[in-house]
Amino acid sequence: MEDEGMEKGGIITTLAVKNEEIQNFIYSLKQMMQNVQDNSTRAQEDLDAEFQSLFVLLDELKEEMVTKIKQERAQRIYELQAQLAACTKALESSEELLEAANQTLGMANDHEFHQAAKQIKDSVTMAPAFRLSLKAKASDNMSHLMVDFAQERRVLQAMAFLPVPSTPEIDLAESLVADNCVTLSWRMPEEDTKIDHYVLEYRKTNFEGPPRAKEDQPWMVVEGIRSTEYTLPRMKFDMRYMNFRVRACNKAVAGDFSEPVTLETKAFTFRLDASTCHQNLRVEELSVEWDATGGKLQDVKAREKDGKGRTASPANSPARAVQSPKRMSLGRGGRDRFTAESYTVLGDTLIDADDHYWEVQFDRDSKAFGVGVAYRSLGKFDQLGKTSASWCLHLNNWLQVSFSAKHANKAKVLDVPVPDCIGVHCNFPEGILSFYDARTKQLLHTFRTKFTQPVLPAFTVWCGSFQVSSGLQVPSAVRCLQKRSSTASSSNASLP
Repeated sequence: MEDEGMEKGGIITTLAVKNEEIQNFIYSLKQMMQNVQDNSTRAQEDLDAEFQSLFVLLDELKEEMVTKIKQERAQRIYELQAQLAACTKALESSEELLEAANQTLGMANDHEFHQAAKQIKDSVTMAPAFRLSLKAKASDNMSHLMVDFAQERRVLQAMAFLPVPSTPEIDLAESLVADNCVTLSWRMPEEDTKIDHYVLEYRKTNFEGPPRAKEDQPWMVVEGIRSTEYTLPRMKFDMRYMNFRVRACNKAVAGDFSEPVTLETKAFTFRLDASTCHQNLRVEELSVEWDATGGKLQDVKAREKDGKGRTASPANSPARAVQSPKRMSLGRGGRDRFTAESYTVLGDTLIDADDHYWEVQFDRDSKAFGVGVAYRSLGKFDQLGKTSASWCLHLNNWLQVSFSAKHANKAKVLDVPVPDCIGVHCNFPEGILSFYDARTKQLLHTFRTKFTQPVLPAFTVWCGSFQVSSGLQVPSAVRCLQKRSSTASSSNASLP
């Protein structure tokens, strides 16, 4: 009986759910019908507005052409009237001369006749009638002001609703990911002269393959693209891949999005190991500031208390949706991981393969600053470059200014300008660690060695601060420079 009751309850629940689904669908249909009414009314209003603008344009054009006809008519009538007045005046003068000549013919006195004939001859010679051109100065033909709207009529007759643009196709062969920029190229399946612009959408992801429907990352939108290619500049690749899709738009409607594509955005992404740095260093994400009060202890405790500290699991960050096996546990070292004068902080991601690149911008007024790599075994009292477990460039602004490359407690003074931003390139398999001016890509120094253990990005600062840029790809200029200098050594023999 109990099973039968449960079965009946299940049927009732199923029916209730189905009823709710049908009710929701009915509501959806009614809403769609209302939307059809509203959207069709809006479309008709837009159509009326477009035709009204066309009527206004035609009226303006007609008015301009009518004005042209009136001006031409007024000018010709003025010229013909002036010519008519001159001819009328000449005719009157000619008739007076003719009457005088007839009277002269009736004179009996020869002397008077000859004198009158001479006067008539002189008057005829000067008469306006003999100086007039008997050709009209203006034509009565107005055919040059006629119009032929046959072509325009065909265009108007061909007017129709704008078609929905076709779906673009992203061309992976012409798309490129390099230097933290993504250039995406696409093409239309057929020519469409009505396309006004394109809309590109992209989002970061840690998942390879087609985009997932329930992705945490939102689509970012780039509108108003006028060509079939677009470059996203200065990107930070803090996730492994990026999804892309694009659609075409005319002035009325947007087409469907293209089939999404996924591009790999391989870059070296790490954070600073805030839980194990020197207590006089305050770490905020990828920023570090030296604090003489040792305020880090209180800061960490406060953050741990409200659950917002960087001692929390890295998985809380969207960029860490897929935890890297090379990422170190942040709780391994404890607050005294570095102490005494080793004002050091390490990255949280091991480097044991491939080549990687990152940049650091530091306060030029820092009394001391160092950047490089170190083995995980670097001692709590060890300073960067003073042991065989670390390599670095070091700037000393205290007592005397020096800029040098350090390893195994040996230093090489660098005779180069000190940049405010340094790029670090670590090619682990080849044992190459190079430093560059991040702005100009000028090579500052190269260590050539054989790494026997995985290394970590390492930094030190005293009475100063710095900011790390992670998620960067190896710049093309750095790769080219490394290839050209692969046979030449820029390192000192004492600094392997």
